[in-house]
Amino acid sequence: MFQQQVYIINTILMILDALCIIAAGYGAFYVKYFRSDGSWMIGDNVFTASVLLIMFLNNYVMGNFQLYSDMRPPSLSFLLWSVFKAIVVDFLVLSTGIFLYKQVTYSREFLFLFAVLSFAFIATLRMMERWHVNHIFRKGFNVRKILVVGNSERGKIVTELLEQQLSWGHEIVGRVATETGDRPSDNRLGELPQMLREQAIDEVVFALSGDRSVNLSAYFDLCKKMGITVKILPSLWKPDDQTLSVDIYQKVPFLSIKTDNFNATGLLYKRILDLTGGVVGTILFFIVFPFVGAAIKLDTKGPVLFKQKRMGQNGRVFNLHKFRTMYPDAEQRKQALLEKNEMQGAIFKLKDDPRITRVGKWLRRTSLDEFPQFLNVLRGEMSLVGTRPPTPDEVEKYEPQHLRRISAKPGITGLWQISGRNTITEFDEIVKLDCKYLDNWRFFDDIVILAKTIVIVFQRRGAV
Repeated sequence: MFQQQVYIINTILMILDALCIIAAGYGAFYVKYFRSDGSWMIGDNVFTASVLLIMFLNNYVMGNFQLYSDMRPPSLSFLLWSVFKAIVVDFLVLSTGIFLYKQVTYSREFLFLFAVLSFAFIATLRMMERWHVNHIFRKGFNVRKILVVGNSERGKIVTELLEQQLSWGHEIVGRVATETGDRPSDNRLGELPQMLREQAIDEVVFALSGDRSVNLSAYFDLCKKMGITVKILPSLWKPDDQTLSVDIYQKVPFLSIKTDNFNATGLLYKRILDLTGGVVGTILFFIVFPFVGAAIKLDTKGPVLFKQKRMGQNGRVFNLHKFRTMYPDAEQRKQALLEKNEMQGAIFKLKDDPRITRVGKWLRRTSLDEFPQFLNVLRGEMSLVGTRPPTPDEVEKYEPQHLRRISAKPGITGLWQISGRNTITEFDEIVKLDCKYLDNWRFFDDIVILAKTIVIVFQRRGAV
């Protein structure tokens, strides 16, 4: 119910904000026109482009400043300050566009009036909306009456949440305690049937605490029989936990506990980026292959390409391909070098690794050894950006919390690679970076990491 109301309210606000911008644009035009006694004019295309840019940009910027969220602004000062910041950003962008397109005849007075009127109109609109919600919606006949059932801790959380919730009218009429240790003034669970009969209640929110001694199913059934909507805050939810969500499959609800920030749309965009980058990278791989292959063959005996078993997403094993940078017997010699490992934890790394060939050092410095991995990307075994793919013997040493780093596709590059990989010596720090990537992932982050990786490669700061 609230989600639908939030959608409707914010849609209306976005339309009204856009109309405010249009009104501000025309208002600024006429004020400037009459102030100049009709001698000032602005091109129709320039005026229309300015108003449309601010109109669409403003909706986006105000959304980023939480002005289209499901929470009511906590105070009037917060509301006005957020609108002011959004308008400043809007007109900084417009000013930049005017400068870049060399609109030397663009009136600064018109630009200033446009900004001032935009803020004045939108601020007035939002203050009227705030007053209407606080004084009309909350006192109307159709205000939704809500009763909260839960212990003192979780009941308080739900009560505070509902007090901040955006809607077109709801009121918390009371709280029913589910535990004997709650405040004496609270109503008891046994009194709920009588309260539902005697009071006007539209909805009951059960904030479950996990106390199995409290049987709530009978109260659920009672509310259902009486036609009163029931909402349930599951006991699995914790105040500091943002991983719990609800998915509906064929009208059947499932509680989901997410371990990363990926979603279907984001994964689609990520895969499109992988396919695009994979095709470009594979073409470059075939171009450099004859030259790199010849250099490897002239330097040492052995194959041009190196193939190794690696762990992919959630334990999927695949063959990772690289240009060979080590002597053919590198794996056999690794055991003798384990005591010299410079990393702490389930990962092996040696700065001056004697197994690396002369050509191999150059390939690693330029990151050319990574180019065959674009084939892994095209096959869907890897992504352009992700976590470093470990070997099976490294994963055997992992503790349970370490396995989370392979819960997503491994990448050619990642947050560790651009965060000073040569200076990080503790495996737990690498895991923290990997988990940070998974927890806060956005599609734009992949673009940033790829751009930084390219800069690092051209600066010759590849792996050594």
